Amino acid sequence: MIAQEDRKKLAIVVGGGPAPGINGVIHSVTIESINNGLEVLGILDGYTHLVKGELKAQKLTIADVSRIHLRGGSILHTARTNPTKSPEAMQATVQTLLDAGVGYLVSIGGDDTAFSAYRVSKFAQEIGHPIQTVHVPKTIDNDVPLPYGVPTFGYETAREVGARVMMNIMEDALTGQRWFLVVTMGRKAGHLAMGIGKGAGVTITLIPEEWEGRRIRLQEVVDILCTSMLMRMADHKPYGVALVAEGVVEEIEPDDLDDLKTVERDAHGHIRLSEINFSDIVKRTLRDQLKEIGVNVGIVNLDLGYEMRCAPPIAYDIDYTRSLGEAAVDFLLDGGTDAIIALADDRVIPLPFVNMMDPETGRTTVRKVRIDSFAYQSSLKFQIRLKPQHASDEALWQRLAAQTNLSVEQFKARFGYLAGIAARPF
Repeated sequence: MIAQEDRKKLAIVVGGGPAPGINGVIHSVTIESINNGLEVLGILDGYTHLVKGELKAQKLTIADVSRIHLRGGSILHTARTNPTKSPEAMQATVQTLLDAGVGYLVSIGGDDTAFSAYRVSKFAQEIGHPIQTVHVPKTIDNDVPLPYGVPTFGYETAREVGARVMMNIMEDALTGQRWFLVVTMGRKAGHLAMGIGKGAGVTITLIPEEWEGRRIRLQEVVDILCTSMLMRMADHKPYGVALVAEGVVEEIEPDDLDDLKTVERDAHGHIRLSEINFSDIVKRTLRDQLKEIGVNVGIVNLDLGYEMRCAPPIAYDIDYTRSLGEAAVDFLLDGGTDAIIALADDRVIPLPFVNMMDPETGRTTVRKVRIDSFAYQSSLKFQIRLKPQHASDEALWQRLAAQTNLSVEQFKARFGYLAGIAARPF
């Protein structure tokens, strides 16, 4: 075992899915560390090899990282291997780092990787050989609980790329006079879907937060989309784009999706949403309902996600990640440990791991979209969908019913709950 005072190496580990800007953090962490007399080890493939007691790492130099901040992806790769899965995996991970002379660890990742970093640090402390640890939060989902209004790195680039794609899809919808149903990434929160939807001006965006914690029913999702289409048809526009956050599927009543019962889960216990063709399920159910009420609409379904994760970062994320990496190293060299690093109001704000944990689950809390926020309410205002303010608009109800084979009263009985004029049928 290398004595603590002789452990002058800093290790960088990347976990979770890719996000634009990872290389920017690696770039600045490496440069700041070397300039302060540390040797830098880039751990390859996340925790994949560490949990087996193997050190697969690249010694990083300033020349190695000089221009990588301009690139998407991660030069160290990334993986979802979970070192907290067993005591043996944790023991192997920490011991391998200690044997390599690592005294500082910079973790880059989302909420699961933050939890892994927290557990690595705690385990090292418990065995009497602490490793100073700091986590740099990244996720295109923007759901790590940073101070309000502070994005996770990668989000702004993903939003930009996603919005540009949606602008093209909207033009396709207009040209082909049809609808597109797009499911976008956002496992637990709707930040990305909301940001893309408003940035591109899509017709309607659905995020899990708008159900305020109650179980989402597939029928309600379909009803919202169906009436949105009918509102467009009533304005002689039989086309549009509906954007749905993938987190909606995680909150849907399990009996509504038989696929959920046998679907594969990842190392952290999350449903592999890629294994559920949610957009196809919604499209088929929606198409059947439209046919039942006498409406014929062309619908194309697609998924949006992987296109955004390894995009070259925009200038915002390049600047942001270079600052985060430098701040992370300075925090460690000042004696800090066990924190997530954040920047707010042009200041470095270390957020202690213990303050970021959900007291019930012991895991990192998730930042949700606040539906009472101006950002969400503004997004909702621009969407074409039935809302409570339409409850007394008799002319609208007549126009909507006229698009179908239902009478006005039948239409209200079937869909009126969306505007608060009928009982919710679920």
